[in-house]
Amino acid sequence: MAKTKGPRRPKAQTPKGFRDYFGAEVSARKAMLDKIAEVYHRYGFDALETSAVETVEALGKFLPDVDRPNEGVFAWQEDEDWLALRYDLTAPLARVAAQYRQDLPTPYRRYAMGPVWRNEKPGPGRFRQFYQCDADTVGAASVAADAEICAMLADALEAVGIARGDYVIRVNNRKVLNGVLERLGLSEELLREPRPMTVKEAADAVYSEMVRKNIESISRLDVLRQIDKFDKVGETGLRELLGEGRKDASGAFIDGVGLSDEQIDLVLDFMTSMGSDNAATIANLRETVGSVPVGLEGVEELEQIAALLDAQGYGPDRIIIDPSVVRGLGYYTGPVFEAELTFEILDEKGRPRQFGSVAGGGRYDDLVKRFTGQMVPATGVSIGVDRLLAALDAKGKGPSRAQGPVVVTVMDRARMADYMALVNELRQAGIRAEMYLGNPKNFGNQLKYADKRESPVAIIMGEDEAQKGVVQVKDLILGAQIAADASVEEWKAQSQQVEVARADMVATVREILARYA
Repeated sequence: MAKTKGPRRPKAQTPKGFRDYFGAEVSARKAMLDKIAEVYHRYGFDALETSAVETVEALGKFLPDVDRPNEGVFAWQEDEDWLALRYDLTAPLARVAAQYRQDLPTPYRRYAMGPVWRNEKPGPGRFRQFYQCDADTVGAASVAADAEICAMLADALEAVGIARGDYVIRVNNRKVLNGVLERLGLSEELLREPRPMTVKEAADAVYSEMVRKNIESISRLDVLRQIDKFDKVGETGLRELLGEGRKDASGAFIDGVGLSDEQIDLVLDFMTSMGSDNAATIANLRETVGSVPVGLEGVEELEQIAALLDAQGYGPDRIIIDPSVVRGLGYYTGPVFEAELTFEILDEKGRPRQFGSVAGGGRYDDLVKRFTGQMVPATGVSIGVDRLLAALDAKGKGPSRAQGPVVVTVMDRARMADYMALVNELRQAGIRAEMYLGNPKNFGNQLKYADKRESPVAIIMGEDEAQKGVVQVKDLILGAQIAADASVEEWKAQSQQVEVARADMVATVREILARYA
């Protein structure tokens, strides 16, 4: 008779693009976020926690780099509503600012920390769930709010252990680029009108992308997307992308935007206008934008930000004006900023490179308007939590090996109450401790458990110790060191275990823990 198969057992594995975090990682993240929260609190920001789930309507079309944001979120339909996991912490803030606008103070200053979800293709180091740490000011039109965000970001980086000199915060302004584009005579929506095709081009267009390039106007967004690649492709690569196109590393040809050489020159003048100091950079930018009002407004805002920061002691050793910062230029409406770590690490092939960006933000005056119909100025910054943790680890300031609890071993089931009392004494003294709750029959297994828990100390009390009112205190860290480095004779000669009066147990454990603090 054929054997009937039982139900298929599920695979014990995390879904693609997700990961699990264990003790040391969770503790390190919490410790880092606590330090950042202290800085934010000191600046007068209040904590905010919002639901992980928002309506798709509330999330809107602000998912970065995704033309159709519903494709980039985890969404589902419930009755007549579409709901989705939040993809960042800014969209929920916009909803909160609109929903509670009669109750919240203006300006409203808040910080938020928590997981966000992106329904994107996972890859090495790219997960679908990750942590963000945001701080935003809603309702302040003054660039003093932008300057404050930059100063606060600098303080937060130093608070978690990024030394001055190992980071720089770069500041730019979307309005300056708008001024450059307007100086070229480009309208708000179109960068240029398509030129007529020649007869030959018209014939070749049947088999080429030229049809699309010549029957559609090039939008500002096309140009902004290419400018955003400046840090990857450099000046030569950007010139090609703004012009006729270029081949990528694989040899595939990437169509260019199709700007003229004169237009490209002015864009590159803007991108490379950083001077020897903030004053020189601002002077170069003023020359680049000419007399275009929106460009001059952007330059003046950068000048104000530099002055406000300088007055507080945040000089160019920490925060600089840098026109090459182009993050989110299709999203932000004014100043933009990015925190870059400048120390070197080795990549996967052993080559030195700078660590790169760990935070960014800017002014987004249009986001809350979606709900209220009125412009509400806002500015903020978002720290990539996992990136910053990786940076601290690269600097040797990441999570050290987690020290486990003191383990009280069980030698006699009849004395469980005594062992619980020992654990309680340690806990009441502020020492992390636990009693072994597995099968106590094999004492060796208890020590193996303590080793797996990375416990520094084991407490042993058998019948003899109980009668004498003493306990054995075993230094497990010393024992491991001796086992690794010493001969058998040396191992026997070392005192890893001491007998002390029960009343001295807490003091003895504290003394041992202090050695390894």
